[in-house]
Amino acid sequence: MSLPDFAIEATGLVKTYPASKTAPAKTALKGVDLVVPRGSMFGLLGPNGAGKSTFINILAGLVKKTEGEVKIWDIDIDQHARDARAAIGVVPQELAADVFFTPRESLEVQAGLYGVPKSERRTMEILTALGLADKADAYVRQLSGGMKRRLMVAKAMVHSPPILILDEPTAGVDVELRRQLWAYVQELNQKGVTIVLTTHYLEEAQALCDRIAIVNRGEVVACEPTRDLLRRLDTRAVVVTPQAPLSAPPALNGFEGKLRSDGRLAITFKAEAASVEDVLSSVRAAGVTIKDLSTEEPDLEDVFLALTYDNPDQPSPTAY
Repeated sequence: MSLPDFAIEATGLVKTYPASKTAPAKTALKGVDLVVPRGSMFGLLGPNGAGKSTFINILAGLVKKTEGEVKIWDIDIDQHARDARAAIGVVPQELAADVFFTPRESLEVQAGLYGVPKSERRTMEILTALGLADKADAYVRQLSGGMKRRLMVAKAMVHSPPILILDEPTAGVDVELRRQLWAYVQELNQKGVTIVLTTHYLEEAQALCDRIAIVNRGEVVACEPTRDLLRRLDTRAVVVTPQAPLSAPPALNGFEGKLRSDGRLAITFKAEAASVEDVLSSVRAAGVTIKDLSTEEPDLEDVFLALTYDNPDQPSPTAY
């Protein structure tokens, strides 16, 4: 049997939550069309309330869609719900583990729920890969928040699903544990596991994901390779360290400069309309002696904000 081209396919996906006594009806997903290529490291980003969690919960079978078609590993979630759910492992945002079990017991129970024969279970292999081998027989209530987060990843992998969905997996995880987690996830991806990631850390998505979709107000506003997404903004910045401190941004001919808290002057310009030399000439003409300079390309955060914070109804740009 050949492998599918797409790990996940959503066509015309709509989810409307009915009105309640305290809230009006709300359409969380508005005809979403989205495909996740098999074997990809796929980022799913959007502001709070954009519809990411609703999309993931539909895949996991926790929320019933209103309209549309969804296939997981080429399996329709309506026609073969059990098989579709068996093709994914979901690591939710919320920490949910029985505090009276040990990690070893948690994985054994989870494997049993998925019908994995005892002879095929990889409990210690998975715990070791996630740095939990020395805690295999400690009670879950004794684990730190970061260890509990890694245990959630371990539980999602007990049935060796071809798709792993990570919903904010590094929230509350320190830098070293985050590094270990991503090393394991990248190893899984290199072995062919499709990874779908949501994260607050946009630099993580930019570094890890080969393709990114951005959801805004229940609609997909971008879905393309990461390198193409970063090219959407035709802007660059020249950052000048002046020889003498500046008390205010100088008046620049044709450009606008912003003085940063560290005393450097940042000038953003359209690459198609000007060159770095044009910017530097304007800086010199304003009487600024340049001690040092660097250039900055737009990053994923710049693109994200440009695509999602274009209206007053959205939350603060700090809430990814």
